[in-house]
Amino acid sequence: MKLNRKNFLKLTGLAAAGLLAKSGRAVNKPFSDNKRVQNFNMHGYSPGKLEKVRIGFIGIGSRGAGVVQRFARVEGVEIKALCDLYSDRVEKVKKSIMEFSHNPDSYSGHADDWKRVCEREDIDLIVSTTPWALHAPNAIYAMEQGKHVAIEIPGVKTLEECWQIVETSESTKKHCTLLANSAYGEFNLLTLNMAREGFFGEIIHGEGAYIHDRVSGTDRWKRNPANHNWFSYRPWRLKENINRNGNLYAAHGLGTICQVMDINYGDKMDYMVSMSGEDFTMSHKIRELAETDNYYKPYVDLKFRGNMNTSIIRTSKGRTIMLQHDISSPRPNVRFNMISGTKGIIQQTPVPAKIATSHDGWLSPDEYNALEQKYQPEISRKVGDLAKNLGGHGGTDAMVAWRIIDCLRNGIPLDIDVYDTALWSSIVPLSEWSVAHNSMSVDVPDFTAGAWKTNERGMDINLIRGGTTRFV
Repeated sequence: MKLNRKNFLKLTGLAAAGLLAKSGRAVNKPFSDNKRVQNFNMHGYSPGKLEKVRIGFIGIGSRGAGVVQRFARVEGVEIKALCDLYSDRVEKVKKSIMEFSHNPDSYSGHADDWKRVCEREDIDLIVSTTPWALHAPNAIYAMEQGKHVAIEIPGVKTLEECWQIVETSESTKKHCTLLANSAYGEFNLLTLNMAREGFFGEIIHGEGAYIHDRVSGTDRWKRNPANHNWFSYRPWRLKENINRNGNLYAAHGLGTICQVMDINYGDKMDYMVSMSGEDFTMSHKIRELAETDNYYKPYVDLKFRGNMNTSIIRTSKGRTIMLQHDISSPRPNVRFNMISGTKGIIQQTPVPAKIATSHDGWLSPDEYNALEQKYQPEISRKVGDLAKNLGGHGGTDAMVAWRIIDCLRNGIPLDIDVYDTALWSSIVPLSEWSVAHNSMSVDVPDFTAGAWKTNERGMDINLIRGGTTRFV
């Protein structure tokens, strides 16, 4: 279907938020934007080599602390600034990286301190690990100040923000990439290399998910008075799950599928549908918490997103993608699942991972291990074990940090560009719209403005260029 952008923005509340002014695009233009003219193609673009990559970090109260520590261990990095609302968080992280010869300036106490970091002339890259609602403002302002930017997933929240980061990136020629650690998982990289080597034949279908129980138990909900009443579910994340219903965290399961299918460079998403069930657990959990902690009483009887969301996407070449999101059911963790082709299939869950080449059954563990050795890409051979030693989701966080810096230092395109960032992020608001309209089909915008037809393949996992950066 063709959805009018004005109606979409009215649904998501963007018109009231005044976010249309910056883009300059007419409100009633179809949000698929088939007639958009690309100002500059950021895919495959590099502004040149950076011998030193000078970084400013914004938002280090939660996972941001670990992000700083892993970037600090990458050769060629100079950490210039740390910014958070709370000074104790800044000073704690600052102390943790001084042994690696970093002595950044501290910013805290004011809500707009992050802008001062972006305005510094001695910074090349802004890394934002702030709450979701700040990703787009951080990214747009940073690029306008002449900085490349890396933001945490799920990227930006709204469709209009997706367009804004694309247009800002093109006009400033500054990159906007995602800290998409799941794209660098050992299994993910193996799958991608096997697909590119033709092991699976023509790709037919992919399945990804973010199924990760974040609700059960009490540890995640205990507020810490010594850390500004923080709790590990995170106050802002709790609010993100209220009055929203869709796939709120699509990038984890989606990244590898898009790379396997050459989405944005050879194929594109065409349209999607999305369906959510009811909430069977969150509202009960909040009532339980409110009995012993008054903090949670205002959240009692509010409308929470459904436990399970399932979204299905069709690509221009006729492939299909199934994505699922469930963070409040007692299920084992699933972040990426399966790729199916005309010659075979690979499946990550349930563990151990499996490969099959016919309906006769799965290959034996020995056969799987032999294929794993044969198709392990160079990036895994060169950096995989080193990244694991630095930790962060099995080393994937360290791999992301290393790869971004290696690309910038070698003057090569980033693996995940602004069009990937926008597309992977757009699934969130698109799924919300579809769910709100009885799972109606909705077009997926082409953020490349047709350049997907001629763009060269991205993500150089065999390090044809680069791969020269070390861990400290």
